[in-house]
Amino acid sequence: MQYFWIAALVILVVVEASTAQLVTIWFAVGALGALIAELIGANLWQQWTVFVIVSLLSLLVTRPLVKKVTRKKIQPTNADRNIGAQAIVLEDIDNINGSGSVNVKGVTWTARSKNGDLIEKGSTVVVQEIEGAKLLVTKD
Repeated sequence: MQYFWIAALVILVVVEASTAQLVTIWFAVGALGALIAELIGANLWQQWTVFVIVSLLSLLVTRPLVKKVTRKKIQPTNADRNIGAQAIVLEDIDNINGSGSVNVKGVTWTARSKNGDLIEKGSTVVVQEIEGAKLLVTKD
């Protein structure tokens, strides 16, 4: 069993090293625990028990820390300031044809109607949200 646990440890570490996310590190720690148990004379069911318990404990202990470190941080941009602002339609907003632009605070943006309405050039609209590089607007 010693070679099994060494192989499992190596394979799990290689898999972990080849991925961008933490996937198998907890099981690698469990395999290390089972290898140590085997080296001190534990029988097969005790080795598997150590593997499962150590894997679960390492997962429970480190998971909150990993989630905190890997949590996506939303970086606010100046574009967020446009939400709620009024804009003037420069080109008819037609979601079906994929056309439309507005001027908000002196900047021209591609725009789409949030509720699918056709909005004519010259109308005043309110920016509801930003989706990618497009403003979703509703008629004022």
